[in-house]
Amino acid sequence: MLVSEKIGQFFVASDGGRDRLEYTEYGAGDAWVVLLPAELTPRRMQQPLAHALAAEGLHVVTLDLLGHGRSDRPDDPHAYSVTEFAEQVVALLDHLGAPQAVIGGVSLGANVALEVAAVEPDRVRGLIVEAPILDNGVEASIVVFGPLLLTARFLPLSVAVLRRLTRPVPRGIVPFWAGVALDTCDQRAGALAAMLHGLFFGRAAPSSKERRRIRVPALVVGHPFDPLRPMADAVTLADELPKGTFVRARSAVEWRLDPERLDRAAVGLAVGCWKGSRRRRRTGA
Repeated sequence: MLVSEKIGQFFVASDGGRDRLEYTEYGAGDAWVVLLPAELTPRRMQQPLAHALAAEGLHVVTLDLLGHGRSDRPDDPHAYSVTEFAEQVVALLDHLGAPQAVIGGVSLGANVALEVAAVEPDRVRGLIVEAPILDNGVEASIVVFGPLLLTARFLPLSVAVLRRLTRPVPRGIVPFWAGVALDTCDQRAGALAAMLHGLFFGRAAPSSKERRRIRVPALVVGHPFDPLRPMADAVTLADELPKGTFVRARSAVEWRLDPERLDRAAVGLAVGCWKGSRRRRRTGA
């Protein structure tokens, strides 16, 4: 099924003025779904799932959070935190005129989706959470992203060289996921260091107490053998959420390379979240 695509942008206020964020819309209608990528990756990583959801009649939006993809990349660490990212998602909903949406995300995007549900529960219809980084992933995050932060701060030339080498490669001649990887390498040292600094020292996710108060339907997907995003965090989260359903991925890359099974689960969650609303509107008419 062919799905329409439209690129848009909006602005959020910041200490430095205004920051521009870019997004892509798939499909149409008032059954909204917002998808967020993993840390450092562009919104394009969510394109396959966006197509699968839009093909079922949902209006899907993928967003480049600040510091990601084609959105602005300020050098101020205060511009980056899960709370700031959640505010950007709410600003996107306001910009689109969407009262509510199903919010989905991977890794950092999963944490942001949870934060939106915690701080703005009336705006969230449901959650699609893949591989959240919670208590069990803290040490691995430090091990992985700590050296990257130091490299960006003290060896910025290495970040610039990687960007210079990968940016000229035409994305149209490489496989889709290779193109996403190349886009992930398109970093600027100052912004990269600022974002990692902000994420390390800012709020990382809602507390367990807050998560237990999230009462929307939620699909929680856990990765086996993924030290950065331990499956124990996903299992714990699914147990904490009153309407959480846990699905174990066969591998950390199943949803990227063999997505049919998990796509069906995501479609079922998102369609189910909007089905009752559609029925009530038809009855009222």
